[in-house]
Amino acid sequence: MPKRRSSSRSSIEPSPKRTQGETSDKSTRKSGRFPSVGDNREPSTFVSWGPFLADRQWGTVREDYSKDGDYWASFTYDDARGRAYRWGEDGIMGICDDKSRLCLSLGLWNGKDPHIKERFFGLGGKQGNHGEDVKECYYYLDSNPQHSYMKALYKYPQELFPYENLVEENASRGLNDPEYELIDTGVFENDKYWDVFMEYAKTTDGSIQCRVTVHNRGNKEAEVHVIPQIWFRNTWSWGEGHPGRTTEVPSIQLKDGDFLCDHEDMGSFTLMSEKSYSGNEGDFMLTNNITNSGENEGPFKDGFHKYIVDGDKSAALTKDGATGTKAAVCHKLLVPPGGESTVRFIISAGDTTGNHGNVFGRQFEKGFETESQKTDAFYQKVLPPTLSSEQRKVSRQAYAGLLWTKMFYHFDVRKWINGDDVAVELPESRKTGTNHEWKHLYNCDVISMPDKWEFPWYAVWDLAFHMIPFSDIDREFTKKQLLLFLNEGYMHPNGQLPAYENNFSDVNPPVHAWACLNVYRDGQKEGSTDVVFLKRCFNKLLLNFAWWVNKKDPTGKHLFSGGFLGMDNVAAFDRSDPPFHEGNLFQADGTGWMAFFALTLFEMSVELSHHDVAYIDQAVKFYEHYLCIVKAINGTEDHQVPFKPSECKLGELNWVTHPGLWCPDHKFYYDCFQIEDEFKRLHTRSLSGIVPLFATLTFDMSKVGDLPELTKRLDALLERRVDLKEKVSQRDSVQFLSIPRKDKLESILSYLLDEDEFLSPYGIRSLSKVHKENPYSIIFNVQVHSGGPIFHMDMEEKEYSVSYAPGESNTDMFVFSGGPIFHMDMGEKEYSVSYAPGESNTDMFGGNSNWRGPVWICMNYLIIESLEKFDSFYGDDLKVAFPTRSKQKLRLRDVAKELCRRISKIFLPNAKGARPCHGNNDKYAADPYWRDLVLFNEYFHGDSGQGLGASHQTGWTALITKILEKAGPV
Repeated sequence: MPKRRSSSRSSIEPSPKRTQGETSDKSTRKSGRFPSVGDNREPSTFVSWGPFLADRQWGTVREDYSKDGDYWASFTYDDARGRAYRWGEDGIMGICDDKSRLCLSLGLWNGKDPHIKERFFGLGGKQGNHGEDVKECYYYLDSNPQHSYMKALYKYPQELFPYENLVEENASRGLNDPEYELIDTGVFENDKYWDVFMEYAKTTDGSIQCRVTVHNRGNKEAEVHVIPQIWFRNTWSWGEGHPGRTTEVPSIQLKDGDFLCDHEDMGSFTLMSEKSYSGNEGDFMLTNNITNSGENEGPFKDGFHKYIVDGDKSAALTKDGATGTKAAVCHKLLVPPGGESTVRFIISAGDTTGNHGNVFGRQFEKGFETESQKTDAFYQKVLPPTLSSEQRKVSRQAYAGLLWTKMFYHFDVRKWINGDDVAVELPESRKTGTNHEWKHLYNCDVISMPDKWEFPWYAVWDLAFHMIPFSDIDREFTKKQLLLFLNEGYMHPNGQLPAYENNFSDVNPPVHAWACLNVYRDGQKEGSTDVVFLKRCFNKLLLNFAWWVNKKDPTGKHLFSGGFLGMDNVAAFDRSDPPFHEGNLFQADGTGWMAFFALTLFEMSVELSHHDVAYIDQAVKFYEHYLCIVKAINGTEDHQVPFKPSECKLGELNWVTHPGLWCPDHKFYYDCFQIEDEFKRLHTRSLSGIVPLFATLTFDMSKVGDLPELTKRLDALLERRVDLKEKVSQRDSVQFLSIPRKDKLESILSYLLDEDEFLSPYGIRSLSKVHKENPYSIIFNVQVHSGGPIFHMDMEEKEYSVSYAPGESNTDMFVFSGGPIFHMDMGEKEYSVSYAPGESNTDMFGGNSNWRGPVWICMNYLIIESLEKFDSFYGDDLKVAFPTRSKQKLRLRDVAKELCRRISKIFLPNAKGARPCHGNNDKYAADPYWRDLVLFNEYFHGDSGQGLGASHQTGWTALITKILEKAGPV
């Protein structure tokens, strides 16, 4: 028997008592975490400013006012130049206040493009061969939690930007072809491009300094226009009752060579540019942030494009005293080969027009030096000293991306559905269409986004993962984010959490509780026990748990569905809309996630019971619920009948006579669907069958000695429910709660750690490689029912009437009761899934993500955490071959560490100096201006480690910071 050992985060221990209402992390912080980035300062006007500007606002659901709901076509990249946004703003490496009222961003023109570059270009969902995709090269390099110093890089071609080539070439490619990226066009050959560094520094005198440094990487002299822009978000064109609307339209005035910005709620701000007194060539321009529809009086939003590119000097206002709502200063720079040039500007509170003094001299440069050094000092304390210099580079950029990807998000669904006073007439179908059940939803907050271009909207399960690394650098922000999604403007009155704006009703894995508990535990380790935070989370999560039980447990027997559950195409068919209309789909991941949810709420309620014994009731409830799920997913072993190999083959269906999701022949968890009293297994070996490992906890009863009622009731429950007691592994006072017992765990790990199955050189694949040679397929007889607008038929006109008939019926009209009114067999259709380690080979869910083989760091992180939890109980008594069939036997904690090392290799230079995340691109491997730049993609090729999908998804991919810590030297 293994010896008792101290447990990891998964164990439950009492926390120090604290005074009621003590809620913040203001206690002494340890390990160098969360120090103040700068000196203790008086509150500044710019404290609430940050990189909250979207990278893309066009092509979003919230900006769609079309009749057909095609949001990509209704607001395109080209439309954005001259059409005002309704719900937000976007720009290149921009900043704004926390309500995005006043925005500042960068424009560029190389003298050859058909328009100014003032937002990142990319393909819409229907243009790319794998859905939407940004076609630019930009990188978030640095930031601290206060955003007192920020730095980003954009690589801007000196030749004509290949807009048409990117659109046409991607349109010619299919699902099995790689995406055609900007770097593939050859536009960076001979280094004919600009490195444009954008830096911001908040100063102690209450201003934000901005510095744009352009480097000519080419071998010839070249000219570039650098165009800082400042503007007010349009809050005045949408009629009365618009949130944020002011009585007066805000204004920007050209005054004494500066721009004075006035807003009745925010006050006054001044934008000063270095050239306003240095004599550098350039132009001051004003226009209005309104749509160029031909109906309004100009100038319009696209005025600067017409003024600079087309030479139309009437398109913008340039005289001193002129006013508008959008302003820019155009710096025309001629830079020698290999040279650089800098543009400096400042935004300050109040009217400081004409008071330049020497604001752009040595003091200006010192401001950047000071804030940059403080940021370095901050990360010196945050990053573990054990990290190598290369590991530190990766972590530093990961944190930078995480911080830069905060974004102001505004959406009032009721207002969006009903329309504005002055908006176009909307079809009645809008009131029963997308998100019509979410009219309570009102969002107007800064939120951690997955990717501000590809996903410029929140995804609730992504955000839970974001908060794990975020907690290491800004715990207060982390707590506010987690609570935000539990408040009445987000959570549905029925308890569901909003998924994302494409369909708030979609179902994502219930990981919010896990994130809340992790953040609370992080605080405990630093000496802060925020019980009020935990209570607020727990009390609202009860509603969410109830929603899951009521909506996603179709038979009430603790086997759950859920639909796609974040893993878009992991199954042979869309699990949110299965091809069978009778029976139920039971999901291994859905059931595993709910066990994970129940166990997390048990942990939370036990922790809260130390502070308030009223929570003991909840602890017992979730303990029981968890064990009921464990029993259900494993099935009633007495009734499991082993199948002959010929009857149970990978890639085939087999009927089973018990409700469990464990296959006794394959020894793996599979999804099943039920038709009448029989169950059919879907033999797809995927992460869906790995999720049950996550619901694992070491519970030491001796550490809840101050809660005798709890221990008494748990003991009584197990004595009363022998069927549940046998699901608990116990040694002395230690209970080990897990879905698979040791024998099943070993079987699952034999698949997980097999390089011919799940184990990649770069982590755990989302689908077993065995499906490369053994695709899984299933045939259904597709049927159409009358449960919605699936079927439509025009009939000839017919008059219907009713008259008084006191006797027998005078009509042959009849009524159907129960069952569908319309039914049609559409014939057989085959659904299949095969190993696809790279980009998606199916257009399911738009085709822009893939769960059929790539490595996803979010799921790998949970696997690593679960292995550590299993090791805390089994220790040396459970060693497995790593890889499977090898002679090397490792404890599970060491397996977890090896996985961390494999994942870390994605981002670290190999022996040839290449980072696998960059694929086979030589420029990233050898060029000194590219090789230290790291992209944190959405997912990674299951065999090569190349980054794929969204290129700036630093949200959950920022978990690499935690994985690097666990990996040690690589």
